[in-house]
Parts: sequence; C-alpha cells; structure tokens
Amino acid sequence: MKGSVMRVKRCKGFRDLAPEEMSKFRQIEIAFRDCCLRWGYREVRTPTLEYLYLFTATGTLTPGRLNRVYSFLDWDGWSGERVVLRPDGTIPVARLYIDSMAEQGLAKLFYVTNVFAFEETGQESREGWQGGAELIGVNSAIADVELLALALDVLQSLGLEDIKVRLSHAGLVRAILAELELGPGEQMRIFDQLLDGDTEVLSRLKPDKPELVEALTVLLGMKGKPSGFLKNVKALFSQKLPELESPLDNFIAITDLVQALGYDCQIDLASGKGFEYYTGVIFHLFIGEENIGGGGRYDALISLMGEKDTPAAGFALYLDRLMKLVKPEASAEPMPKRILVRVAPEVMKEGFSIASHLREVGYVTELALGGEEAASYDFILEVQSKPPRFVLSDKVGGKKSRVESIAGVLDLLGCG
Repeated sequence: MKGSVMRVKRCKGFRDLAPEEMSKFRQIEIAFRDCCLRWGYREVRTPTLEYLYLFTATGTLTPGRLNRVYSFLDWDGWSGERVVLRPDGTIPVARLYIDSMAEQGLAKLFYVTNVFAFEETGQESREGWQGGAELIGVNSAIADVELLALALDVLQSLGLEDIKVRLSHAGLVRAILAELELGPGEQMRIFDQLLDGDTEVLSRLKPDKPELVEALTVLLGMKGKPSGFLKNVKALFSQKLPELESPLDNFIAITDLVQALGYDCQIDLASGKGFEYYTGVIFHLFIGEENIGGGGRYDALISLMGEKDTPAAGFALYLDRLMKLVKPEASAEPMPKRILVRVAPEVMKEGFSIASHLREVGYVTELALGGEEAASYDFILEVQSKPPRFVLSDKVGGKKSRVESIAGVLDLLGCG
C-alpha cells in the first residue's frame, strides 16, 4: 500500500488572494493612492520587522496588544535584539519621521501595509492590510477634519454609500482621569477599559470625586448627539470642571465643521477601542455594522519616542474588510484585446519580437505554452517558418488572414 502524500496547508489565520480577490485589492489600493496624491500626501513604506522596544518603551500599546505580537530574537553574532512583525502602521511611520523628516516640520504621508496580531484559535485573521495616512506637524480642527474628509473621499471614489462616522475624543476622558490622582499605569488601564465600552469601571473610581464620575457618566452616555449637545455639556461642567473646557472646545469645533460639510456623524465617546496612544478626536467609519476604518489625533506619540513635542494625526482604512464591500470595477474603457501567439520552435526569436510589438500597441499578448483555452482569446496568431509566415485568426469574426510580415499583422489589427 502506497503511503499517502501530506497536503500542504497555509498558516492558520492567514489568507491567500486569488486573482479575482487581488483585482479588488488593487482597485482599492489604486483608489486610495490616487486620492492621497491628489490631497498632497506622499507615499512611504516601512519595514515589516521593527524592534520590540519601539512599541514597549513608549507605552503606546496596551499589555493586551503586546501579548499578541509576533516577536523573536534577531541574532547578531552572540547577541540579538527582540524584533516584531509590525502590529501597527502608525508607530513605524512616526519612527521614520523622527529618523529622517523631523527637520522639515510638516509631513503629509501615506502608505499601504500589512500588520500582524496573533490570534490564539487561528480562526480569525492574524494579518490585516491597511491604507493609512498621517498628517504630522500641525494641530488644528481643520487638520483633523481634512483626514476624515480624505478617508471619506477614498470610500466614495470606490462607490461605497451610507458611510457612518462615529466620533469620540480621548482628550476628554484623559482630562478627567488626570484629576483622579491615579498613577500613569492605572490611568492607562481605566482609559483603555472606558474606550472599549466598559463603563462599569466607573463604579470603582474614587468616591471622593463624585463630580468627575458624574462628568464621565454623562460623557460616556452621549450617543448620536449633534455638536449642540456638546455645547450643553460645556455649559453644565465648565464651572465645576474647567479642565474640560479646552478638549470640549476642540471637540465642538471639529463636530461643527464635520456637520457643516454635510457628513453623517454620531458622537459616541466610548468608541475608541484600539486607539491607546490617541490624545484628541477619534473617528470610526462604518458601513452597516462593518467597521471599515478609523483614526484621530495622537499628539504625544512622537515625543514619547524621543523627539520634541510634535502634533500628529492619521487614519487607516481596512482593506480586507473593504474587499467584501466594493464591487468589481467597471472600466469606462474597453478591455484590451487578447492575443495568443503560437510560435514554431525554429522562429522563436521572431515570435518574441512580434509579441513585444503587440504589447506596445496595447494588446494583452501571451506566448502559447500549452494548456491555454483558445476560447478566452480574441485572436490566435501563428508564427511559422515557411510561408505564410503569419496566420491571424479572428475568434470573434471567424476570419482567418495570412500575411508575410509583422507590419502586415499590425495592419490587419488596425494599428499599422
């Protein structure tokens, strides 16, 4: 009895992209790239491997996220640094900015990259693709809204509709937590829990600060309210909690501008999951229940990484999720005609030459290698060593023509 052959499987939590899926991926990538370039952003690319301390020394990722990174030792002789498959797209771009762009001040950058996160069961994705944009060196409501408008421009260029914007503001939560006299670690832990939607943590806060707990309860309960509601909140708390005035003014300015531009937005303060290092406005983008992207302001990140205080904001669109929503692109231009070139062995050089000519004039041209389906081509061109040198079969019109030169073939195709 012959032994069975083991079937090779792909790694759990990872996926292949077949040609049809790859076509959608490129459609999204091209739309994202074209929009970013039109808005004045420049493309960058960062390494797949980064040092682990880039994500730990700054305290930018929560322990929960750090427990999910792919890390290993990158040996260098007898010693080595621990490296990770990047778990985040923004932090490496911030490192790039510090390394080579900090002197220029304002930087408008974009990228398409993959990020990695370990998932224990392997049933969920361990690799995701993002299209991200970062606006570094300026802090204003206009800059924040520009990023949101750019993200929506990309989505609309893909023909997507009914996009919902959910707005939050990390600065409001941080301002209140700063008054609770907690240690930095405890503040971060509570901050993460609140942005994850765990409002029960409020019951465990200091009872001698009832006004702070009341403010947090009101703010976290805001859902679906326009910026007018934020103004009412400001009037309610400005006397008792003056530290809220600045982040509230910023949030009001942003929501006023978002609404003036006609975008459909909701306020939901407890919707900042995955945005640990953010300091200001946070936005999430939804189509139905699908979260397709998000971003916001992270003014402390670059200074945490050792550079001078530098304001920054950005966003990422999740390409994997968008691939399920976009429809295959319907090109306004006709698809190029396809030609299969069958070449006799003794005139192979001439076969390659005419195939090159045909590609130059716009035809999709393949050399016959065996196994092709003739029905999938518009023309079949036979290149022979004896007259007639070239036989062109029109698969659509059913006509067969014979000529003696490459120029004759191009004349037959109407591009001579």
